[in-house]
Amino acid sequence: MAEPLHTLGARAAAERVRRGELSAAALTDAALARTAATEPTIGAFLTVCADEARAAAAEIDRRVAAGDDPGPLAGVPVGVKDIICTAGVRTTAASRILEHFVPAYDATVVERLRRAGAIVAGKVNCDEFAMGSSCENSALGTTRNPWDPARVAGGSSGGSAAAVASAACPVTLGTDTGGSIRLPAAFCGVVGIKPTYGRVSRYGVMAFASTLDQVGPLGRDVADTALVLGAIAGHDPRDATSSPRAVPNFVAAVEEGVRGLRLGLPREYFAAGLQPDVERAVRDTIRALEAAGASVTDVSLPHTEYAVATYYLVSSAEASSNLARYDGVRYGLRVEDAGGLGAMYAATRDAGFGAEVKRRIMLGTYALSAGYYDAFYGKAQQVRTLIRRDFEAALAGCDALVSPVAPSTAFRLGERLDDPLAMYLSDVLTLAVPLAGLPALSVPCGLDAAGLPIGFQVIGRAWDEATCFRVAGAVEASGVWTPRSPLP
Repeated sequence: MAEPLHTLGARAAAERVRRGELSAAALTDAALARTAATEPTIGAFLTVCADEARAAAAEIDRRVAAGDDPGPLAGVPVGVKDIICTAGVRTTAASRILEHFVPAYDATVVERLRRAGAIVAGKVNCDEFAMGSSCENSALGTTRNPWDPARVAGGSSGGSAAAVASAACPVTLGTDTGGSIRLPAAFCGVVGIKPTYGRVSRYGVMAFASTLDQVGPLGRDVADTALVLGAIAGHDPRDATSSPRAVPNFVAAVEEGVRGLRLGLPREYFAAGLQPDVERAVRDTIRALEAAGASVTDVSLPHTEYAVATYYLVSSAEASSNLARYDGVRYGLRVEDAGGLGAMYAATRDAGFGAEVKRRIMLGTYALSAGYYDAFYGKAQQVRTLIRRDFEAALAGCDALVSPVAPSTAFRLGERLDDPLAMYLSDVLTLAVPLAGLPALSVPCGLDAAGLPIGFQVIGRAWDEATCFRVAGAVEASGVWTPRSPLP
């Protein structure tokens, strides 16, 4: 019996389309049908681009018939986080203030996906302006976890992870500011990587915290994820923070194995509060990597206890500045007849922003205000330097660090909505990495007693995503996890 088309991985699908054995049109129709079947339960998408996707698929098929090679992602349906601009397709940031905003241009990462032959199948849900850990802060609907719809998909790229886990798309794009790719990847049992800061262009990506935000792919398996990162990475003159460094062959790294690699275990990431099932699965995976030829040693990241406070001060300060542009004048929502310019600003922002966004704007504005800047924002930047030096010291003696992605598996919908601190602590094992600008990857490594996926985190040196893929490929090869969708 032939394999259903929606279960094909990105590499397998693209290879068949390039050889003319499978049409991009059939692949796209299968993805759209799967999306229609799963959306009522999961809610991963904010916009499904059916007409645009079918037109793009027809063009791919025309090029194949003409003897052209459409690229390494030929005909592959991709979901794009709705904080990344797409020409002619609304891009909302999951916020009422941009609910009807339609960009006039593609972000660089979307341009590069299209150039590689990929097809944008839709825009996927996220926490509003990427602020959240559960995908419950979206103003346009909550995304549910395909492994248990009563639980969260993780945030802020919850739609990206749920779309892959439900087999609506083999790969998607997300963004990671404090763990927003790795946490939902772990909760939904898919692979996700946050690249080194500067590896991927942020041009056309709505800014949350400019010194932390990075775009990265999520995929059903490690090699698919590596393929997409290779397609979107590289220098972009339109982004001043984009690096001119050469992009390695990430897919080739997946098969290299871990023999001879030195892996560090940060002892602060195995502290009290770790769910026993999570610790068991992660330590079993570490033993499997040792059996495959890696050596393991304990390391310390002594300033880890300050990472949560540092992250929320830095990111909120940058958010308060970046979101000042949404004032009802330039684009998006405008509340009319408010009684003057200042009143219009206030009424528009009050009506357009959700509670979590307002909370972070107020926190960030306070931290930047006269008399408090040195005590809060300036101090946070000093601690950020100490956190970065911790990683540099630990990685001086290791090729990569390994740890859990989160202290627990996916929690229940609504469980932490009334407790912002408990929600913020969901990211306690991921948010130090963006402060240091390093690459980090989440790969599934098992299930807990409730049948929910557990994520294994690999943290690399700057610009060394290839080693992250080597370790993740070895995790997959060890058999602790087989890529699959929980839905029939």
